[in-house]
Amino acid sequence: MQDRITELRSLKDDVLSGQERATAAQHSKGKLTVRERLDLLFDEGSFTEIEGLRRHRATGFGLEARKPHTDGVVTGWGTVHGRRVFAYAHDFRIFGGALGEAHAQKIHKLMDLAIAAGAPLVSLNDGAGARIQEGVSALAGYGGIFQRNTRASGVIPQISVMLGPCAGGAAYSPALTDFVFMVRETSQMFITGPDVVQAVTGEKVTQNGLGGADVHAELSGVAHFAYDDERTCLEEVRYLLSLLPANNREAPPAAPGGDPADRRCEALLDLVPVDGNRPYDMRKVIEEIADNGEYLEVHERWATSVICALTRLDGRLAGVVANQPQSFAGVLDIHSSEKAARFVQMCDAFNIPIVTLVDVPGFLPGVDQEHHGIIRHGAKLLYAYCNATVPRVQVILRKAYGGAYIVMDSRSIGADLSYAWPTNEIAVMGAEGAANVVFRREIAASDTPEATRAQLVKEYTAELMHPYYAAERGLVDDVIDPADTRRVLIDALDMLAAKHALLPARKHGNPPL
Repeated sequence: MQDRITELRSLKDDVLSGQERATAAQHSKGKLTVRERLDLLFDEGSFTEIEGLRRHRATGFGLEARKPHTDGVVTGWGTVHGRRVFAYAHDFRIFGGALGEAHAQKIHKLMDLAIAAGAPLVSLNDGAGARIQEGVSALAGYGGIFQRNTRASGVIPQISVMLGPCAGGAAYSPALTDFVFMVRETSQMFITGPDVVQAVTGEKVTQNGLGGADVHAELSGVAHFAYDDERTCLEEVRYLLSLLPANNREAPPAAPGGDPADRRCEALLDLVPVDGNRPYDMRKVIEEIADNGEYLEVHERWATSVICALTRLDGRLAGVVANQPQSFAGVLDIHSSEKAARFVQMCDAFNIPIVTLVDVPGFLPGVDQEHHGIIRHGAKLLYAYCNATVPRVQVILRKAYGGAYIVMDSRSIGADLSYAWPTNEIAVMGAEGAANVVFRREIAASDTPEATRAQLVKEYTAELMHPYYAAERGLVDDVIDPADTRRVLIDALDMLAAKHALLPARKHGNPPL
């Protein structure tokens, strides 16, 4: 028996060593090996590997002569900040991390275990797509991964970390997960590579220009986070995991940070200009409200007119959706609507209360927006809010005009509580535009149209846009001192902590995808 144990240990040692040349090549590209990555992700000594001795059974095309252990993917579980997490990690040194039948079956098993155990799943992706030599068996393996990604969606957090080139089917699985991390220069995602693009369209483009981290973080919105190196990236993955619940049956872990719940935010009195046309940085508002000024922004560089962030309020995790007046005046457009909708859905799936900070002039007008479906994309955000059953609190800082006011979690679509600052203006549109529509005949008939317009704008504002108009009609629960915003939000979320709401019985809704 002891001889057999020694033999098995020797086989496992072969998996961990004997690849010096491939390891050197990996390091020369600025990339870590699969074991080094797992060491950075998990708490020291906590990782338990399964099926480390697995080999493929394919024949032909020289495969029978190359049957390395692990078959190019390491699977197992460990702890991150003391909480169980499952992970699979491609080993680019073996078949370029390409997915074959045995490789896929290992991933399928791990995903099934993660779902059964109710624990987060992290994939460390560094693979060249399907293993061509195994043909349709490899493609079927991807199908099994996609099906499990979908089954796990909204049940356990799924995080994809892109650490190398991921093409074709290797890019679809990350797109189905909750968060995508990328590393600049070394990771890429695309359906077809630069060579195919050039052959079909004649366009010349590099791998990074086609599907690098900055492309997906700024232009496509595929990547939620982008970092300069793998170590920083994996440390941020650990931080995100520390915020999220293990599954949809649990509340996010609390972490009191010593920031008083009743702390007044006096700086807010000067941060937000009374003049609705003057920009300011909504991030500074979030910093004032959040515990110790800390928050994690999601999709920071994509669709920047809306901010989506995870933060803590008196130790309790909350998702923040906020207009950003510093970017396109905080309007809702196609991309920002989609960005906020996906974030709201994620929060609702994992029991994260939602705080919405409103300063929105409306939806972005324009032929391009209309032709590309602003109605459909705006409806995604509307649907996400209406469908959410977690605690929802709205704060209107300044202006809230038209349909965008409704969509930004107004009381009329189900916000549990709505508060407003004394500077708020809630209306169908701005006073100037409204006066031009309502009083166009009076203005046209006046001998002094500009003076008449100014007077009518003043009257319209005083009658229909004063700060207490919505509160008088029960659409705002209270008009609050801006300096009390943190305390009011914490009190509201504490009261709503036990909220229980059920949607009508149905197989599923039909959102405007």
